[in-house]
Amino acid sequence: MNATEATNYFFSKAARLLDLDSRVEQQIKAPFREIKVECTIPCDDGRLSTYTGFRVQHDNSRGPFKGGIRYHPEVNPDEVNALASLMTWKTAVVNVPFGGAKGGVNCDPRTLSPCELQRLTRVFTEKIHDIIGPNTDIPAPDMGTNAQTMAWIMDEYSKFHGYHPGVVTGKPLELYGSEGRDAATGRGLLYGAECLFAEAGKSVGDFTYAIQGFGNVGSWAARLFSEAGGKIVAVSDVTGAIRNREGLDIPALAEYAARTRGVVGFPLAEAFPPEELLAEECDVLIPAALGGVLTQDTARDVRAKYVLEAANHPTLPLADAVFAERGIIVLPDIYANAGGVTVSYFEWVQNVQQYTWDEERVNSELKRRMAAAFGDLSACAKHYGCDLRTGAFVLAITRVARATALRGL
Repeated sequence: MNATEATNYFFSKAARLLDLDSRVEQQIKAPFREIKVECTIPCDDGRLSTYTGFRVQHDNSRGPFKGGIRYHPEVNPDEVNALASLMTWKTAVVNVPFGGAKGGVNCDPRTLSPCELQRLTRVFTEKIHDIIGPNTDIPAPDMGTNAQTMAWIMDEYSKFHGYHPGVVTGKPLELYGSEGRDAATGRGLLYGAECLFAEAGKSVGDFTYAIQGFGNVGSWAARLFSEAGGKIVAVSDVTGAIRNREGLDIPALAEYAARTRGVVGFPLAEAFPPEELLAEECDVLIPAALGGVLTQDTARDVRAKYVLEAANHPTLPLADAVFAERGIIVLPDIYANAGGVTVSYFEWVQNVQQYTWDEERVNSELKRRMAAAFGDLSACAKHYGCDLRTGAFVLAITRVARATALRGL
């Protein structure tokens, strides 16, 4: 089952509970627009290289399209379509006034120089500038891209449309980015976990954690959960996996990984095969890397009691069924990692108002939004007698379908 099929499976499961009108279902399920562009750039050695870029705009019934741009060798139409759809449901779950979109370029950014990355970003922006904008479609960083990438997009867009910092979010602070944006996805995950654990009379400090992925989201999650009293016993990244049953020294690990560009070799831990991370002994598993890692087979090996989906679509439908059968509670991606898009909304608001917030305000607003959204999705799950993922999709579909119907089919 590919990524789009998996996303549509979860959508259809929730739509059946709602007895959704088939006309509305058809309209909100299909993407609004799909763009494919060829990006040819001169390389530093004089060669010409061509890369394929994509932008899928899924739904804008509740506001402008919103979604990240990723640079990765596995970027393809199926993945981008699935992620655009997930953004529609994610923005609806946390009730920010955006729709869903996603974009990317099929490339390996690790093999490109900074000058080549800038050329690629500018060519890609030139090809899509007429379908993005602060009131149309607002990209953000994703895997393989960062604040610098957003700065290049903003600058290239301004050549065609003038000064509009709100065309992208996740920008550097010097170019009207927002305080707290870098940590937002990890912090939102923390706030969501606090809500989930509170329902069981527990707190973050009562559990041990294993985290797959130590990029922006995974490293911030590790730092924040550790600061809240959680014990991080294992982490992995592209270089491998490490563990320490007594708890990893996360500040020291973060410094080491930043310096060496990987977690392997950290002296205060032992290495182990990265494919075993998902089955590591822990209370809480946090997949924070690529999608599709939790399959029917790997789900049977998971030893955690909770799965917090920091990554996008890490759990396939058959794995979800295994978790339900085994009583493992999953905090779904369309809520769990929504802190990033929520603070992106705050950044956009600051750009529109031309008035900046301090980090304390950003974090307090994020906590309030995540708590309200958890209350809404938990109530949906209890009302329909379903799991949290289905409850989140029910909540999102209800909001998108209502907006679509009010605007006119």
